[in-house]
Amino acid sequence: MSNTVQILFGLFGGLAVFIYGMNMMSECLQKAAGEKMKVVLALLTKNPVLGVLAGALTTAVLQSSSATTVMAIGFVSAGLMTLPQAISIIFGANIGTTMTAQIIAFKISDYIFLIIFVGFLISFLSRSERIKNIGLTIFAFGLLFLGIDTMGSVMQPLANSPVFTELFDKVSDIPVLGVLTGTVMTLVVQSSSATIAVLQNFAIQPGADSVIGLTGAIPILLGDNIGTTITAVLASIGQPRNAKRTAAAHCIFNVSGCLLFIWFIRPFAAFIQMISPKGPE
Repeated sequence: MSNTVQILFGLFGGLAVFIYGMNMMSECLQKAAGEKMKVVLALLTKNPVLGVLAGALTTAVLQSSSATTVMAIGFVSAGLMTLPQAISIIFGANIGTTMTAQIIAFKISDYIFLIIFVGFLISFLSRSERIKNIGLTIFAFGLLFLGIDTMGSVMQPLANSPVFTELFDKVSDIPVLGVLTGTVMTLVVQSSSATIAVLQNFAIQPGADSVIGLTGAIPILLGDNIGTTITAVLASIGQPRNAKRTAAAHCIFNVSGCLLFIWFIRPFAAFIQMISPKGPE
């Protein structure tokens, strides 16, 4: 088997494990805390600011902005929430989803299999459905990082590949190309967190600063934000008018954010470097 094929198998296999772990964790968290999250959403959406906080909190707990958005669309369809309330939830969901990227940034490779084992043990031995779901959540959390670790290990040769170096140089020089790349990637894998995980793995490779850097990564992140709106659009199909308007609000919010920040990528990258902790580089 050629080295290129092994890298591709490792990359797609690691991505599959990551997405499976992410979806499983979200699903189990919704089973364990979903009803409570619905109560929190219902209570806090009367005020727009509280609605944003509720959306951020729900997404941070469920680890899925798509789950929160779909929940908001469902509430609007059922007449349990007004359009302005749903929009405030979506604004908050865009904030809460950044927690996933921050968790991915933590380096816990040494504890991956311990986390997987503990999660399996809790789910296997427990008779309580709620505790079992908590155990499966921990298990899925470990799988998520196993996928990230797998992608990271196979990406090391790519960091020094002239093909990828040239590709990311073009992305850095042409931000629109980066936005399109991020949008298409997220549309394909149906998870902005997955594409962000791929980006972060490129960023941690030795010498990766010359491969992609912040100025190359930010346009792709902006594209991720556009691509992730497809879930809300699909969820609104066949729903009442206000549900479609909620999905449209999600699209307009994310697209307008991209159009606003694409002009300030280099100053924004410099600002992020200034406020970030200093690493070995």
